[in-house]
Amino acid sequence: MRRRSPAPPAPLPQRDGIDPVRVRLPADPDGVWGTVREHLVHRFQGAIGAQRVDAMLGAGRFVGTGGALSGTEPYEPGRYVWFHRDFAPEVPVPFEVRIVHRDERIVIADKPHFLATTPRGRHITETALARLRRELELPALQPAHRLDRLTAGLALFVVRPGDRGAYQGLFGGRRVRKEYEAVAPYDEAVALPVTVRSRIVKERGVMAAREEAGAANAESRIELVERRGGLGRYRLLPATGRTHQLRVHMNRLGLPILHDPVYPVVGDPDPDDFSAPLQLLAKVLEFTDPVDGRTRRFESGRRLAAWDPAPVPRDGPRDGPRDGGRRRG
Repeated sequence: MRRRSPAPPAPLPQRDGIDPVRVRLPADPDGVWGTVREHLVHRFQGAIGAQRVDAMLGAGRFVGTGGALSGTEPYEPGRYVWFHRDFAPEVPVPFEVRIVHRDERIVIADKPHFLATTPRGRHITETALARLRRELELPALQPAHRLDRLTAGLALFVVRPGDRGAYQGLFGGRRVRKEYEAVAPYDEAVALPVTVRSRIVKERGVMAAREEAGAANAESRIELVERRGGLGRYRLLPATGRTHQLRVHMNRLGLPILHDPVYPVVGDPDPDDFSAPLQLLAKVLEFTDPVDGRTRRFESGRRLAAWDPAPVPRDGPRDGPRDGGRRRG
């Protein structure tokens, strides 16, 4: 089987830390499309309409390797086309991304609650990746793994594209020790520590993951660190990395994490309300560096407000708004 040659570099720069969309024109054995415009209209009219496609062509926003496309170019299977999407307005997440560590290969970011790790769905420019690319001036930066939007704490990003596979492999191969902290109800009837194993399924487009019968694909160790009245502070040690795994397993024990808008009941939180963050923190990342063999250990400097409220310094909130909520690099 003939291997496809790698795509050429994008002729468009990033915009707000976001790469342009790349389209490779598919095979057309029946000769349906005579021009590039005909295919672009067919491909995108359901999303933005033919009139918008024509407007973008007229503005030179569809670009090939030789420059802006008019749309009248003959259709050529395998041709690459790039363009930037129109970004819908996003509610700014008014908290900063802190840098725990940075070197020539990796960036360890201490992500706030409510900020997505990577562009997805309605969160595009207001993501940790887009912000870091802009603020650190690292356009090639890529995540090695993903941290849930509602979870705060440590996330590893790779500086050089050639190194990404090695660091991704750490997470895929379960060679990273991850330690989380959570605040949840205390129940003396729940015997801890305990290791929870179950089969978790998360369907695209469905808010909540579910547990079902079958071979376990998720494992978490739950430990009580300390108790204060009706609340407990817990150490969570996931052996696997299923979506919402720790939230599902805590809920299964009858100890849903404080301020969880999904477990045990799916709610409809106001996207503009940042007052009740999920009390879950990715506290520690520890691994053997796949490039130089060094032991690496990083710890978040954030605290869970329900257990350990941060003092407010005289010059304002420690984790407060960032210049009106959005900073451009």
